[in-house]
Amino acid sequence: MNFELDEAQSVIAASAAEVLRAADPAAAWQALAKTGLLALTLPGWMGGDDLGAGAAAVLLTEVGRQAVQVPALATIMLGSLPVVRWGSRELQERILAGVGAGETILTAAVRERSTGMPAIPATVAVLDGASPGTVTGTKVGVPYAGEASWILVPAAVLADAGKDEIDGQDEADGPAAHADRAVVVVQAAGLGVSVAATPSSGGTPEYTVRLDAAPIAGVLGADGGAAATGAAGAEARDGERWAAAVDDLYLLALAGAAAMADGAVAGALDLTAKYIASREQFGRPLATFQAVAGQVADVYIASRTLHLASVSACWRLAAGLDASEDAGVAAYWLAREAPAALRTCHQLHGGIGLDISYPLHRYSAMITDLARFVGGADCRLEALTAEDSHNPELSQQLRLRDDHDHGLRAPAWQGLPAAGPADGQRRLARRRLASAVRRTRVRPDRAADLRERGGQGGRAAARGHAPDGRADAAGARIR
Repeated sequence: MNFELDEAQSVIAASAAEVLRAADPAAAWQALAKTGLLALTLPGWMGGDDLGAGAAAVLLTEVGRQAVQVPALATIMLGSLPVVRWGSRELQERILAGVGAGETILTAAVRERSTGMPAIPATVAVLDGASPGTVTGTKVGVPYAGEASWILVPAAVLADAGKDEIDGQDEADGPAAHADRAVVVVQAAGLGVSVAATPSSGGTPEYTVRLDAAPIAGVLGADGGAAATGAAGAEARDGERWAAAVDDLYLLALAGAAAMADGAVAGALDLTAKYIASREQFGRPLATFQAVAGQVADVYIASRTLHLASVSACWRLAAGLDASEDAGVAAYWLAREAPAALRTCHQLHGGIGLDISYPLHRYSAMITDLARFVGGADCRLEALTAEDSHNPELSQQLRLRDDHDHGLRAPAWQGLPAAGPADGQRRLARRRLASAVRRTRVRPDRAADLRERGGQGGRAAARGHAPDGRADAAGARIR
């Protein structure tokens, strides 16, 4: 697999970086709209570019690299992409109008109290077939809900208890009888919808959304969509397509958060590398001290691994492949390693890293919010092990592997939970994560060559984590 940016993605990355560096933070969203970057994922018949998760991830990575507060994750990855992939043409025309011009903000309420992104939400939608239906429940940590026009809501589905037949069918054969969950769309300013602002680390608007029999404007997967046929099968029941849309929304949320975090960690690393290369102590740059070099090398390893995992997840989503494992690994690495990497960046900066006139605080606040958005490290680890428990054959294969064959001695793994007699699934997750990290390793002859050159690139390659061609650049930045 080649994860290098193609020509279109390279143009997206360069354009987004140029726009975000030049624009005033308050006008950044409209600046992205004027350059056409908000229409990347819109269908061609709406004036969009018909690009998928890969292009969206490139844009989100640049947003993270500049640590700009814009509703890109909410509108593109949580809003327009799910609607394009699962919504009917009529629903797309209604929901996506104004997105490309920056006039319409979308979001999704994927989180619930104490459960992160639940497979079966506590929020309940009632669909009776004769009317659009209603949804009732509470969602937390919903980004930009107060500014959004439409909110996508994963919910458990119930048939109307007062009807024995749905649209001419017996209840047992009706679509709602076969669905346990679905993504419904509600109008943010509609009846039965109330939002309450809640705090966030970086000042990004975030809300608790309460739904009290809120009217449903549409259901993703109900009438086809770009991904509905391929994901659930041409003859799949409505309920199966609805459930597949929920899973896809969760994966898009995890992959989008990881892509933005990828850019944020890389941006913080660049900022730190420049600082320690220019800041002198005892007559020489900080970068020349071994203790400093070792710490920034660990940040580099965390950054490169997060980049690999996020790009892999987004690539699989764009290709229509199962991305659950890759998205889970990327989300875990985001929640586990990215906050620690940002703390190291702050430590290497010293006092200036805490100054609000210096940009580092924007990166750390963004990472804190993203780690909380995906549910935290423990939640993501449990999700990874739960996936393994549903695949006995894979679990047995993983049990036969030895930890030493997976290189778990690297410093980045020291904080992983130890496997115990009553917690064997955690060992499976550790091995899965180690397998993902192994993909970044270079050939032994390449690693030896980099060691001889010295610098941070050589140290990272010697630990087996730096991909070809990247270590030299890292070493050059901090020498």
